[in-house]
Amino acid sequence: MREYLLTLCVTAAVTYLLTGPVRKFAIVAGAMPEIRARDVHREPTPRLGGIAMFFGLCAGLLVADHLTNLGQLFEKSNEPRALLSGAALIWLIGVLDDKFEIDALIKLGGQMIAAGVMVVQGLTILWLPVPGVGSVALTQWQGTLLTVALVVITINAVNFVDGLDGLAAGMVCIAAAAFFLYAYRIWYSYGIEAAAPATLFSAILMGMCLGFLPHNMHPARIFMGDSGSMLIGLVLAAGAISVTGQVDPDALNLYAGSEKEAVHQTVPVYIPLILPLTIIAVPAADLILAIVRRTWRGQSPFAADRGHLHHRLLEIGHSHSRAVLIMYFWSALIAFGALAYSVNSASMWIVLSVVFLSAIGLVLLLLPRFTPRAPRWAEAFVPPRYRRRRASATAPEASTPAGPGSPQGPGSADGHGEDAGHRTPVAAGVSGVNGATAVGSRVRPAGRRNADSAR
Repeated sequence: MREYLLTLCVTAAVTYLLTGPVRKFAIVAGAMPEIRARDVHREPTPRLGGIAMFFGLCAGLLVADHLTNLGQLFEKSNEPRALLSGAALIWLIGVLDDKFEIDALIKLGGQMIAAGVMVVQGLTILWLPVPGVGSVALTQWQGTLLTVALVVITINAVNFVDGLDGLAAGMVCIAAAAFFLYAYRIWYSYGIEAAAPATLFSAILMGMCLGFLPHNMHPARIFMGDSGSMLIGLVLAAGAISVTGQVDPDALNLYAGSEKEAVHQTVPVYIPLILPLTIIAVPAADLILAIVRRTWRGQSPFAADRGHLHHRLLEIGHSHSRAVLIMYFWSALIAFGALAYSVNSASMWIVLSVVFLSAIGLVLLLLPRFTPRAPRWAEAFVPPRYRRRRASATAPEASTPAGPGSPQGPGSADGHGEDAGHRTPVAAGVSGVNGATAVGSRVRPAGRRNADSAR
């Protein structure tokens, strides 16, 4: 475990430290596309965050290669090299897309080639566990097609969900954490060495996401772009392929006792074998809904729009940060719920807990404008928008508009004024910044223009 944690920390540190210089490079290189109709941010923001994430991946693999126990993995298995080859190819395609915006079909072809590169080097699905049948061996073509399909679906699911600051990195980090616990349990508890590559991939993936998140949380200073979203999608798929298609369920030695007992004991094993699908359940659902929606309208499945799940959360009234946290919540509930069921499927408390948490999630979805208020003793430790308003400070502002000489603008009683739907105006001609990214004058909301014209 210590070597995995060391690999995770090194990957996170390298990714975090390189993201700042990469951001400056992206600004100089002009990798700052103009705002599109489907975007939710208001200022051009540099992309190419995937460059830092890729070098974090390389650093993690390099450190793991020089460790005592993990170093043996590189001698016994070719999967880490297969991952690095496929990741390098998909990362290069993503960098070109972030700079030049290449065609969607070209990206799809590149994704298939990257998956094929991993298959050629041994990272492929060899068999599938089928309940009631056992392990079904796949032919070379069947394994190749299934591997390529899983890689392409995972990459595009992660790419589709990358629409809000910190959303894709956070959801993939949650998925990687759940998958790490499952793979480590198979490797450590059952002594199955074939699960070691998946455990390593999950640890490195967590480090990549954790190192990038501080720069990508709202308001984001840099976006990962396709170079990052496709990269983390491929790493997630590689771990899923490694543990699902190469770890033989028969090696878990659970087929003991009567037939009924054997079936009962085997159920928790098959549930987490589809964990790669459960941990991307939310992105995959968004992907399927987007394809159906666009096809129904007569559009291309790759045509961008504002109909994704995170866009709908914003439309019903959720703030940017709250929409991201809700998506985090559902991803964690599905992934860790499946993980808990794999550990003890006979416990009714697990089912009841999942149902209870699902009810809480539905309540959060139905209360988009509810703003929790912290107790007075904790007001100093929370953002101003969560503090209780004082009547003496808010009453005059409610009846008298702020004048040009007023020290407090609209909603400045708590420093933000988010409940009133206003933002502090920015003087015309002053360069607006999105995380200190100087890109020209800030576009003010339409509701503020009328107030400014009356001054």
